Amino acid sequence: MAGAEDRVPQIEQSLSEYLGSRPSLKYVFFGGKGGVGKTVMAGATALQLARHGKRTMLASTNPVHSLSGLLDQDVYGKAVPVTGVSNLWAYEIDTKDNIERAKQDIKQKIRWFLKFAEISAQADAFVESATMNPAFEESAMFEEMVDLMFRNEYDAYVFDTAPTANARRLLGMSKVYSLWVNKMLKSREEARSLRELLSFTKKKEADPLMDYLVSFRERIGQARDLLTDKERTAFFFVTLPEALPIAVIKRFIQWFRDFGIPVGGVVVNMLIQKDQVRADSPEFVRNRVAMQDAYMKEIWRDFDGAVRAVIPLFDDEVRGVSGLARVLPYAFAGER
Repeated sequence: MAGAEDRVPQIEQSLSEYLGSRPSLKYVFFGGKGGVGKTVMAGATALQLARHGKRTMLASTNPVHSLSGLLDQDVYGKAVPVTGVSNLWAYEIDTKDNIERAKQDIKQKIRWFLKFAEISAQADAFVESATMNPAFEESAMFEEMVDLMFRNEYDAYVFDTAPTANARRLLGMSKVYSLWVNKMLKSREEARSLRELLSFTKKKEADPLMDYLVSFRERIGQARDLLTDKERTAFFFVTLPEALPIAVIKRFIQWFRDFGIPVGGVVVNMLIQKDQVRADSPEFVRNRVAMQDAYMKEIWRDFDGAVRAVIPLFDDEVRGVSGLARVLPYAFAGER
């Protein structure tokens, strides 16, 4: 009898089965190390959902823009219907525009604070300091992503996220923001109480910053509810059968689970098909197959039951709707 190590690994629940078992799933995210094919997998999934009659938004929160290139269509800075596909729109978020709007928003809030504290200083210096933080861009992208989700204009949203190190902060901000806002509210309330106590007048002054913090806390709470709802949200990791991409997603899968973000599973991309390799194939190709074999054993073992699809390495670039259509039989096995 063959031992357990001799059994050919099988996908226990495919991507198609996973999505089919969650009819209320609305927010699908793809992440992983840069260059593993997140954009392709997000595009293929969005195409599949659209073909099944769902009004679908394919959105990229990745500062390294590749969605327009994938679709062979300019979708930068606005939601655009994808040519030749019913029910599908695409949107590559304009990072610079979002950052500029976020700067203006912060400037207004800092002015509110300075006025409240009776500090005679220009807001610009404070704005420059606040926006130099490396997380500021991710914060602006998070806000745009949340806006998209809250507008609720589509049946499904598929997000091509930044490389995982950025994506974990992006999605984890809902929890971080909540902690920060609660502290801000407490400090603000204490300051306002002291100000009123020392004031000669009993007239209550308007406090737009306090009002904003309260509404912002509610907004972030709603975002956290959406991002941690396993019936509506799933985050998929894309990897190659190589050491570094596997190591990256191993580190972050548990981090996402710690934040309560539902992990839908793992998609393996660019696997060389053995039936295309012969004994007289170049040594480089045969060595790559042997290397991938070893890493596939690691993937089946360490992501036991969580591998949703295995996508082959195609002989040319996946581009355009026709290119994405080639991915569907592998990403969604058993469907066309």
